[in-house]
Amino acid sequence: MDDRGGSFVAVRRISQGLERGNTCHSTSAEVVAGSAAWLGRGLSCVCAQRRENDARPSFDLTPAQEECLQRLQSRIDVAYDSSTPEHQEALRALWSASFPEEELRGLISEQWKDMGWQGKDPSTDFRGGGFISLENLLYFAKNFPKSFQDLLRKQEGDRSVWEYPFAVAGVNITFMLIQMLDLEAVKPRTLVGATFLKFLTENESAFDLLYCITFKLMDHEWLSMRASYMDFNTVMKSTRRQLEKELLLEDITWLEDLPSYSLLTR
Repeated sequence: MDDRGGSFVAVRRISQGLERGNTCHSTSAEVVAGSAAWLGRGLSCVCAQRRENDARPSFDLTPAQEECLQRLQSRIDVAYDSSTPEHQEALRALWSASFPEEELRGLISEQWKDMGWQGKDPSTDFRGGGFISLENLLYFAKNFPKSFQDLLRKQEGDRSVWEYPFAVAGVNITFMLIQMLDLEAVKPRTLVGATFLKFLTENESAFDLLYCITFKLMDHEWLSMRASYMDFNTVMKSTRRQLEKELLLEDITWLEDLPSYSLLTR
């Protein structure tokens, strides 16, 4: 991926999916270059664009909400650093949670392509979402392993020949949520952002949980739309619309009350 947005990698489905064991890595997936930008602060994904006519009201925060928001913002501000032992261990943990029966040969390895990274070094893909995007993936893998594996291995539904790359899509979801919830602002300027802070005050892992819900919802939209990799931005736009609607429903006290939460399985 180049500095102008570059290309992404789409994963071509094969009949066995990402089966492990004696299957050779070279047969687990094929790749094709596309022209859309998937990652980075300047990404063109429609989910990260703001409509100029959006109303920007301001919402006052309670001291507890302000503290929770600042802690989340501190996480968002951490860039992935491949030289940091904590980040290295988190990346190894993600591999172990993804492919527990296969030993990782190195933090830079062709094996990472099996997870849907663009190349053999995942650190180059984290620039779009920072370290929190790795934390999100790891939280998903640990807390909803069944759904995580289903998405990783594309095990559900009648899928397209050219599938979205799992890991890169995950980084995009982190980026989309940060934009949708306006989390880099001092305080919320949208009703959706203000509503999310209520959940965050009750559950410090609310952002990670919402990430899991969103990833599963995105895949649900993908299958419903019979999408292929060039439709990814359209799917993300539909996912964002649906998520915003659900967050603003009445009688939603916890994120677990969201209709899309029911898509997740542990």
